[in-house]
Amino acid sequence: MKISRRSLLAAAAVGVPLAAFTRTGLAQPGALTVGLIPSEDSRAMIANSQAMMDMLAKALGMPVKPFVAADYNGVIEALRSGRLDVAYLGPFSYVLGTTIAPIEAFAVAETKKAGRTFYYSQIVAHKDTGIKTIKDLKGKTFAFVDPSSTSGHLFPKAGLIKAGFNPDTDFGRVIFSGSHDSSAIAVENKKVDAAAIADRILDAAIAKGLAKREDLVEVWRSDPIPESPTVWRKNLSPDLKSRVQAAFLEVKDIPWSDQGLLNGFHPTTDAAYNVIRDTAKLLNLDLSKMK
Repeated sequence: MKISRRSLLAAAAVGVPLAAFTRTGLAQPGALTVGLIPSEDSRAMIANSQAMMDMLAKALGMPVKPFVAADYNGVIEALRSGRLDVAYLGPFSYVLGTTIAPIEAFAVAETKKAGRTFYYSQIVAHKDTGIKTIKDLKGKTFAFVDPSSTSGHLFPKAGLIKAGFNPDTDFGRVIFSGSHDSSAIAVENKKVDAAAIADRILDAAIAKGLAKREDLVEVWRSDPIPESPTVWRKNLSPDLKSRVQAAFLEVKDIPWSDQGLLNGFHPTTDAAYNVIRDTAKLLNLDLSKMK
């Protein structure tokens, strides 16, 4: 989904009262509230996350309550207003969110299938187009995912610019497909000549039969992109932060979104996402002034 600094500021202007904190900084005294990715029905999300909530509660020795907002704007506003303690955000959503809310990345997930805490952005073309290099993309139809997608827009656009290709003028036509799966389908069905997509989502799309590996040509691949971070409010107490991070590092062997079984969490820091900030700079995106 699209997320902008302006929309986050608008959410902040609603005037939601700040929570009454205990000395630990918890939004709800005696309980940790965890924000979930707004990607499906809220009841299904809560049900699917129950194993994780139970593991965290056991490790922390306190109740852990799930929180589902309508979108990322709502998650970040809940963090900003103090109604939420911990949340999971996309890489770019996190970096943009740090300009609005006092949040900090502290853990990153690794799935058994991926076996890593990073992923890649790819540009793929249908083999029948004859596209093999970035230069071959000139005049072709192309699909990005969403203007605020890290791997579906920001990184591939920056990669094209680095290669001397102007994505604003050199394509014949550009669309935003709305999802990585839609981009994979569009290339497979020759609705577009090429598209940007996250490598692990392309793998999943192929596994689901949405595209065929033998029909696709990889035209470009990014440097590693850090996986989506789990973040906390900075004003949680140091002792609670230590306990929360330790609790997350104990969570493993449970379903993780649509990415398979969770291998576990690893510690991370805000600095790990400077690559996102550097990419924004290359694209002349002023995060403090995004509309």
